[in-house]
Amino acid sequence: MQTLLLSKAQVASLISMAEVISAVEEAYKAFSSGQVVQPDYVGIHLPAPRGEIDFKAGYCKSNEIISMKASSGGFVDNPTAHGVPNGMGSVLLFDAASCALICMMDGSLLTGLRTGASGAVSVKALARKNARKVTCIGTGNQARMQIRAIREVMHIEAIHAWSRTPESCACFKADIESELAIPVTIAESKQAAVEQADILITTTRGKGPLVEASWVQPGTHIVAIGTDMRGKQEFEPELFRHARIVNDSISQCIDKGETWHPLNAGIIGLDDIHGELGEILLGTKPGRESDEEITLFDSTGMAIQDNTTAEKIYRNALENHVGTFFAFL
Repeated sequence: MQTLLLSKAQVASLISMAEVISAVEEAYKAFSSGQVVQPDYVGIHLPAPRGEIDFKAGYCKSNEIISMKASSGGFVDNPTAHGVPNGMGSVLLFDAASCALICMMDGSLLTGLRTGASGAVSVKALARKNARKVTCIGTGNQARMQIRAIREVMHIEAIHAWSRTPESCACFKADIESELAIPVTIAESKQAAVEQADILITTTRGKGPLVEASWVQPGTHIVAIGTDMRGKQEFEPELFRHARIVNDSISQCIDKGETWHPLNAGIIGLDDIHGELGEILLGTKPGRESDEEITLFDSTGMAIQDNTTAEKIYRNALENHVGTFFAFL
């Protein structure tokens, strides 16, 4: 049996952001049409100053691939103490017909790419057609990925950014303006940044509400990325009372996502969740219905996104003769 090994550099060379967006769209549609077997993911929290590691596995019936991804983050001492990044990832792909291991690839870039693409897919489905201004609350690597992906599906005229760390904001501004030629304004406050948004992206590790409901303007589309487990929070729960709430996975979001907070507070009920993004893409649920509506996409991240994106990388590698085969058995 031959197994293909792909490094981070090879993964980067094998897929474009447009291809990732297409793969993530297919993932959401497959999930919401019953084509996915996806058990709950497992998270292990390690004592400080270490972080967390998550394991996400899924089977996609349409491509007959089983995937398993291990992804770590928050290991703040890694660069100095161990000489490795503070977050890493690895992906295994299995042929569902035999369960043979067909590919092992670096997953750190894949996670960033497919998470960025998730925001872009939600913008296509839910944002106002005349949306032009993006606000980023959080200015780390995922904020950059979100901008790279969203610019594939809409014209961004301006970005407003806020971070707790001025140095992070300054680096974000320099990187985006240099790479993408989109002007970035560093906001004086969170409120000032949020009030400018047509598209509001949050990518923090917030432990409490960073964004107040009264700051969000009518017609805003929100891409809520940061909350993917209990203990994290980015929004005042009251915001959900009058928003069109769309989840990547309802079962995950009501348990571990931003949606859990207003449910727990009794501000909304399960019937107030409009549906899953895949249902909107399939046409079984409507998307935005007015330019005044606030739409909120709660993204907790799903194994099927890893599955379809990694499968595309694997197919591209085979077609272009990239990677190293080794005899695993």
